Parts: sequence; structure tokens; C-alpha cells
Amino acid sequence: MKIAMLGTRGVPANYSGFETCVEQLGQRLVERGHDVTVYCRSHHIEYEGDTYKGMHLVMLPTVANKYLDTIVHSLFSSIHALSQRYDIALYFIAGNSPVTWIPRLVGTRTILNVDGLDWKREKWPELAKKYIQFAEYLATKLPNTYLTDSRVVENYYLERFNSRSTYIPYGSDVTILPPGEMLAKYGLEQGRYILFVGRFVPENCIHHLIEAFRALDTDLKCVIVGDSAYAEAYVTSLRQSAEGDPRIVFTGYVFGKGYHELGSNACIFVETSGVGGTHPALVEAMAFGNCVIVNDTPENLETIGDAGFSYSGQAGAPALKEVLQKLVENLDLAADYGERAREYARIHYTWDAVTDDYERLFQETLR
Repeated sequence: MKIAMLGTRGVPANYSGFETCVEQLGQRLVERGHDVTVYCRSHHIEYEGDTYKGMHLVMLPTVANKYLDTIVHSLFSSIHALSQRYDIALYFIAGNSPVTWIPRLVGTRTILNVDGLDWKREKWPELAKKYIQFAEYLATKLPNTYLTDSRVVENYYLERFNSRSTYIPYGSDVTILPPGEMLAKYGLEQGRYILFVGRFVPENCIHHLIEAFRALDTDLKCVIVGDSAYAEAYVTSLRQSAEGDPRIVFTGYVFGKGYHELGSNACIFVETSGVGGTHPALVEAMAFGNCVIVNDTPENLETIGDAGFSYSGQAGAPALKEVLQKLVENLDLAADYGERAREYARIHYTWDAVTDDYERLFQETLR
């Protein structure tokens, strides 16, 4: 099949879970003999080659604006795709649904992975929230089909739009690495730190972790990986709230080997996010064998099954502190749950199985 992937920043993955999905899925589709093209945003991707892990790269410009970045690039990509006559155009993010009809003009089948319920994010003003909700409706109408990576989101579309999506989970394959340069750089010891990975935006509730950790009597460290381009005030507030506590380490964005090294050697991973579908960093933390603690959203609870702990997101930092205190005082319990999480991820979240599901969906859509 001739397949295009549109709607993300592109590859090599250097921002979020959907870019990682494109990289992991795309390279496996290439290995299976398919022709894969990834559309990339020229101001985000600095890679200079025109192929990456067997995938063809198309670099196109966009408007570097919080509200227009994604949809403008997806529009340009969709127009470019018309002349390429792809068999399948796979889009990501519900907000891109208004342009998914364009490749269909030349017979390309279009599929949209809608992600989570993005309108719940605090960063969006009311008008943007309304647009995203309308785009969710269009997701059930304009592409040939759409999919979700969360049963909770699948049920939302069924209840709100009387439309059933295809469910395909996220993968969690990781590389286990020993302590190395990354741990040395930040003065970390194997099994002696708590980890968070994600974007620094208010709805990810990183302040829960900082406030809870500062109240703990422990010599463990707290490593916070990530940053944000459009939430400067929140980023500043996080750093200010951590001032004076040398146990809290900010690394900025970390990808590739450094990310895998940090994940491989953490003892506890905390997913504080209060919105979204399946969080890629969470399923990867499970695959690393981290003991996981999650904000008790339905999506997070669905992801971990019985292989982790949760805290009341509504109660916030005090509730998280209780769970953290229990685990830092009993690291053997944390290690036991880390192994349970690793096994759960091995059974439920593998990229090879995810690729099988996507390949099957592509074939069914073409028929």
C-alpha cells in the first residue's frame, strides 16, 4: 500500500506521543513492504534527509501560531497529497477532521485517529473549544473511517454522536538501558528517583507532583521531563514552586537514548494529567517497569488496569502525597508493582500488535 501520515509535527519524533506513533508505526509498515510518506512541519523538524527509517519525508511550511499551526499544515499537506494518489491517508488529531475529505477527491481512503477529548484542555479559549467539538462531529462524517486509542473515548463518540469508532491501542516498546551519561549529568542514582514526562500545560497538573513531593520526607529525587512553547506563565510557576528544593530536577525535553535511560532507571512514574486519552509516556513507563501512579481520570485508570496506583485528581497534591509516601517508605512494594506494570504493557501495548491492527484497518478500508 502507498500510505501517507499527516497532522503531526513529523519525524524524527521530538515532541509528543503522536510523533512517536508515526515513527514506530511508519518504520514497521516500511519493514512489511509498504510505501510510507510522513508530512513534516519545516519549522519543527530539523532533520535534513528526505528519508528516515525507510519513510519518505515531505517538509512543508505552516503558520507558527498556537491556533493555526496544525490545521494550516494539514491543509497544505492534504493539497499536496492530491497529486500523490496515496491508497491511505492517515491523519492524527480530531481538529484535523475538516480537511480529511480532500484526498478523497482522487480516491484516497482517509482515516483519522482522533486522540483524546482535546477541548477539555485549559489552554483553549471558548471559541477554540467549540471548534474542536465541531471537529469531533466532523470526524464521524468526513474521513472514510476514524479510530480511538482509548475505550473511554470510544464510548464518548458512541454516546455523543451515536457513532462507533475502531479501537487501536498505543504501543509501548522501549529500550532498557543501564545508568549512563543522562543519570550522571543530573546526579541521579538507579532506582532512586520519581519521574514525570509530559508537556508543561495546566491540564497536565504537574503542580500536583511538585507540591506533593516537596511535602515528602525522602532523599529520593523528582525528575521532571518536558517543557512547553505556549504556556510560559505556567512553566514559570512550576519552576518557582520548586525553588529551594535541590531534589527536584528539570531536564527540558529529552528524547531517544536519554529518555530511555531515564525511564529505565526510575522507581516510580507519576502521570498527573487530568485530560486526554491514552498517554504514551504512561504506557512506556509501564514497559520500563516503573511503578505507576495516575490521576484518577477514566482514561488513566483504563490504561493501567490493575497494574498501578491512583490518586484523586480533584483532591490534588494532598491525595498524591499519601500515595507517594506509602511507596517511598516501601520501595519493595513499588518494585513489585513495577514488574506488574511491565507485564501488563507486554500483554496489552506492543507496537507490532498495533501495526497489525492498523494494517488490518487499512485493508478493510480499501475494500
